[in-house]
Amino acid sequence: MLLLALSIAPGIAISLYILLMDRFNREPARYLLACFFLGCLSILPAVIVQLSTTRPLEQWMGTGVAYTAVFAYIIVGLSEELSKFVVLRYYAFPKKAFDEPLDGIVYSVMVGMGFATLENIGYVMQHGLGTAILRMFLSVPAHGTFAVLMGYFAGKAKFEPHRSRELLFKGVFWATFFHGTYDFLLFLQGNHFVNTAVGDGMLFLGAVASFIVALILSRKAIAAHAALSKQLFR
Repeated sequence: MLLLALSIAPGIAISLYILLMDRFNREPARYLLACFFLGCLSILPAVIVQLSTTRPLEQWMGTGVAYTAVFAYIIVGLSEELSKFVVLRYYAFPKKAFDEPLDGIVYSVMVGMGFATLENIGYVMQHGLGTAILRMFLSVPAHGTFAVLMGYFAGKAKFEPHRSRELLFKGVFWATFFHGTYDFLLFLQGNHFVNTAVGDGMLFLGAVASFIVALILSRKAIAAHAALSKQLFR
C-alpha cells in the first residue's frame, strides 16, 4: 500500500499544482479526469512501439552510443510524447472549454500525469522504495515539464490557427528533445564505454541538469500563459 501511494502521489501533486495555476477560468472536472485517464491509456501504444522495435534496432545497430541515442530520442521519447500528443490534440484541443492558451498546459499536464502515474506504478512495484523516492523528485516531475512545454505550444496553436501546425510541431519537438536528452544520459550509465563510477555520476548530473533546464522553461511558460489568463478573465 505504501509503494502504491508513493507511486501515485507525485502525479496527483503536480496535477493539483497546475490546477491551482488555473485560477481565473477553471476547466470542467469531467474533461480533466478524462485527460488523466486517457493519459494512462496512452501508455499502451508507446509500449507496443517499444516492444516491437527495440530488439530489431539492437540487432541492426548494436549497443553503442548511436543505438542508445536512437532508442532514447525515437523509440522512447518520441513514441511516448506522440502518444500523449494524440490525446491532447484530438480529445482536449477541440473542446469549447479550451478557450485560452493556459488550457493547453492544463490539459497537457493532466494527460502527462496520467501517463507518468501509470508508468511510475510499474517501476516502483518492480524496483521498490528507493526507486519511488528517486522518481518522485526526478522522473515524474520531468514528465510534467515535457507536458508543460507541449501544452504551451498547443495553447498558442489553438489561438493562432495560421501557425497551428508549426506550433503543434514545436510542442512535440521540444517535449521529445528534453525527454530524449534526459533518458539518453541515464541510459548511457553502466554502458561498457562509460563504465566507471565517475562517468556514471557525470551522466546522472547531466540528466538532472537537462531536467532543471526544462523546469526553468516550464515555469516561464506557465507564468506567461497564467498572466494572459489573468488579463482575460479576472
